[in-house]
Amino acid sequence: MLSSWSKAPKGQVGMKNVLAGLLGVLFSALAFAQNAPTPPAQRQVQGHILISKELPAAQFTFLNDYRYMGGQVVSLYGNAEAEQHLFVRAADAGPVQSFYWVQFEHFLPSNNMTYDYKAERTIDIGGLPFIYDVKSFLDYAEMQGEDPRSDGAAISRLLAQHNVAFPRRAARVRMFYLPTTDHRTELMIIYGEALPEDSRIPVKPARDGGVRLDDAAPEAAKVILDRALQGVTLRKQ
Repeated sequence: MLSSWSKAPKGQVGMKNVLAGLLGVLFSALAFAQNAPTPPAQRQVQGHILISKELPAAQFTFLNDYRYMGGQVVSLYGNAEAEQHLFVRAADAGPVQSFYWVQFEHFLPSNNMTYDYKAERTIDIGGLPFIYDVKSFLDYAEMQGEDPRSDGAAISRLLAQHNVAFPRRAARVRMFYLPTTDHRTELMIIYGEALPEDSRIPVKPARDGGVRLDDAAPEAAKVILDRALQGVTLRKQ
């Protein structure tokens, strides 16, 4: 059967061919942008020390019982790029006992998005002001894998390469620092630890938002925050 394209007058066919060509170029550009290789990691790791030369220029030193799982750069929904680094306390396989997930992230020039966090709680770490919150979850590992395009899914895949995984019952401290005045770049540090089954710290599923321990159990939140701060030293360069 002849298509409507072949039945159209010559002038219309020419215009449709032009439009089809333009759409083809557009879709090819979009496909290339989504599949374009990400750049290599810019930060360096020497033993238990993570060195960042910019945004921010700082050195992160982790306790000796944390081992480095590796680093990677991932694309986030085509809107941002994130350089991820992971240090863990863990056995050779299975859920980790605790971890530091360090992420340097920035929006791409193709958009005008900004990072916007409510500064409900702040803390100074190595002379840098961080916004933070403390939460607990019934299944932290499952939450990270809900969206395969997310930064959590990407870091979970990095863990899986080493036969380890995020814990299920877990508490975590999430900390953000915005190094530029336009708020288009961020440093995120997440400290997390496994909670034993008999822990008295309340937990809820991720779909319910977890438990805001800063409000529900402030004493427990302080203990977890203190442990997060004890495991890493940040020094501005």
